[in-house]
Amino acid sequence: MKPGKNEAETLLDRVDFFRRMEPDLKKHLLKVVQVRRFEREGVILTQEEAGTSLYFIVAGGVKVILYGEDGKEITLSTLGAGDFFGEMAMIDGEPRSASVVALDDTILLIITRQDFLSLIRRYPRMALEFLSEMSRRLRKADEMIGSLALLDVAGRVARFLLELAKEEGIQEAEGMVVSNRPTHQEIASRIGTTRETVTRVLGELVRRGYITIKGKKVIIHESLPPPARLSLH
Repeated sequence: MKPGKNEAETLLDRVDFFRRMEPDLKKHLLKVVQVRRFEREGVILTQEEAGTSLYFIVAGGVKVILYGEDGKEITLSTLGAGDFFGEMAMIDGEPRSASVVALDDTILLIITRQDFLSLIRRYPRMALEFLSEMSRRLRKADEMIGSLALLDVAGRVARFLLELAKEEGIQEAEGMVVSNRPTHQEIASRIGTTRETVTRVLGELVRRGYITIKGKKVIIHESLPPPARLSLH
């Protein structure tokens, strides 16, 4: 859906990426940007479909997932307001490498591949910003691969909690507090294990005083060892 000018300006102003760009870029974006809304669990992209658009998250959030041949879901990452996705297909023209599903009611700004390529030719800084973000994501992917290869399940759960605390936590007297803890199944999908195993490990972390769980809230205490040194045996 093509947004009205006032709506488009309002939505663009809510995305940090665009606020960092040249003022003149906004004028061109207003001519080409589209807006779409997805309800919770709505499928935004599917793996292997043609990559024809780039998506910026204005509100809500998404999960980037792969499905195994047995139907098992693996969550590669979750993205929130201000993030973007679909950039790989924008650059190489290949099909989508993963599926994307809305975690909540989500508002997206969309730019077609043709318009995206035209914009980065005209605004080199935009290309540099994308390269910087892609490098950050590659580093994170390397860390994930390393944890799968080098850490046992307890270490992977601990690493997930510490990253969650770094990204979303608020420091309080009792530790780093995360108000909206992912479900056991969501954690399992992120670290390559089962929901039952995550439940067991979290229970043991609570028993040993490394974390405290209160409903959807989790408190990560300073006593939690580094993932590589954590042993629950």
